Amino acid sequence: MPVYDALHDYHDQLRHVLTRHEQGAIHAAQGYARVSGKVGVCLATSGPGATNLITGMADAQIDSTPLVCITGQVAAHLLGTDAFQETDMIGISMPCSKWNIQVRRVEDIAPAIAKAFYIARTGRPGPVLIDITKNAQVDFGEFNYVPCLGFRSFKPHHPVESLAIAKAAELINAAERTLCIVWTRGDFRES
Repeated sequence: MPVYDALHDYHDQLRHVLTRHEQGAIHAAQGYARVSGKVGVCLATSGPGATNLITGMADAQIDSTPLVCITGQVAAHLLGTDAFQETDMIGISMPCSKWNIQVRRVEDIAPAIAKAFYIARTGRPGPVLIDITKNAQVDFGEFNYVPCLGFRSFKPHHPVESLAIAKAAELINAAERTLCIVWTRGDFRES
């Protein structure tokens, strides 16, 4: 995977952990995200390598763990031809991801990654998938990173229900013995 080959150029800025299997990679990324409070990242090749991420994505979705999963895909002109290791990762990952995108052009990689990290950690955290076609991986282009500070189609909104909070406070105050278990975003570091 050309994306994987490019990691060597940034070995002083990125810590790469090699696993023997894609399922190990996604579960390691999930463990990293839970312990560090940061977004976990994993890479997988196309076809069966990409589908091996699904169980970990489903687990991350249930546990609200922020992950960015990057998968390889056949060249854009081969999509829909049943090419070797072509897999509909967008369709497969839809039920177990907050967002997914298939990148077919090199100039769309940076904005997709910025959006992926934003969505993975905003609102209820969870996994996102970026499926990058072979031609987008090997093409050259100008890198222009613009951080994603939000976008129109994704605005998490969590209204505060004052009556529910007042009722909970009333029940806690009236209790003889109170036990509160507080857990947010799957983050155990400060529990």
